[in-house]
Amino acid sequence: MIICCGEALIDMVRTPIPGTGEAFLPLPGGSPYNTAIAIGRLGVPVKFIGRFSTDFFGEILVKRLRDNRVGDELIIRSSENSSLAFVKLEKNKDPQYVFYTEGTADRSLKTEDFPAKLPADTRCILFGSISMTMEPIASSIEALILREGTRKSADQMDGAPILSFDPNIRPFMIKDRAAYVARFEKWIAASTIAKISSGDFEFIYPKLEAEKALQKILAMGPRLAICTLGTKGALALLRRNDGSVTRVNVPAVALPVIDTIGAGDAFHGALLSWLEMKGKMSRSALVNLNETELHDALFFANKAASIVCSRRGAEPPTKRELESLKIPERKAGARAASAKKSAPQASASKKASAEKPAAKASRAAAKPQTAKKPDGSKKK
Repeated sequence: MIICCGEALIDMVRTPIPGTGEAFLPLPGGSPYNTAIAIGRLGVPVKFIGRFSTDFFGEILVKRLRDNRVGDELIIRSSENSSLAFVKLEKNKDPQYVFYTEGTADRSLKTEDFPAKLPADTRCILFGSISMTMEPIASSIEALILREGTRKSADQMDGAPILSFDPNIRPFMIKDRAAYVARFEKWIAASTIAKISSGDFEFIYPKLEAEKALQKILAMGPRLAICTLGTKGALALLRRNDGSVTRVNVPAVALPVIDTIGAGDAFHGALLSWLEMKGKMSRSALVNLNETELHDALFFANKAASIVCSRRGAEPPTKRELESLKIPERKAGARAASAKKSAPQASASKKASAEKPAAKASRAAAKPQTAKKPDGSKKK
């Protein structure tokens, strides 16, 4: 089972009203929340852990989780208001956001809101996004991942669940860049998987090209570091126990683009779902993924992100939709290589643009197809 933790908010999306002007449409959102929905729609066991308001926006948020098979047993309800994010969409531009989060329910998550022990079948914890830029939620989640990351068992490698981090950086939410980078590297060091967009890297390490930044991240501790590259697809580096690194680059999937809201979240959710569905959701199984398996996981995630981009709002696909979307991806275009390296030093200290892991058509992929929307799915 996968647990997602972090912000759950209402996206107020600017929408044209024919003959009237414009209005803001309230839609459930938040990066970890969207990722939980993506996982639930793929039929993988998932729960959300967080603090939700008892106001009517909170009811909307909880209902959408339940409607998409996301467990809510770990959710705390409180009287604080729900967080709001106003979103402006313009053609050929990244979404613009304004957040209203002061004293809201989700950001008020405290360490005592977490159970002393997570469910025994927890194999992965996903965290990140703007929740890691606000207090007290950032420190609360940090305490949780540090606690769970050091969990021991007879099998030292698999005693702890996989920790998967997506910073999903919104620069305007960060007041002190240097302080954020220092904490970012601490979270990276604690993570098993780091999924970062090229836009995130432009903020964190502006002087490094994406692959150099990815190598820097890998040296801090994660076993799998992934950079989503928009129209160029995704690049992954996997560090094995012997110190060797496998490099896999998978091109984007060509589908018509409507908007990119939730694309990175769908990518992350599909990637983790692939690992769970294939029985690879453990630290030992992850480091032993072969080249083909890593390629297939990235291609599965790219397809999910592209389907989201072909729809309006964060509406991730179901497993049936993903499997029915037949695109003859060129494996020749997916370059993979293994290189022997000395083991990275353990002492190295460890997403306002929205990422677009598969937002536009890639010339390396096949002829575009239009993905069919799930019956009864709510627009976001």
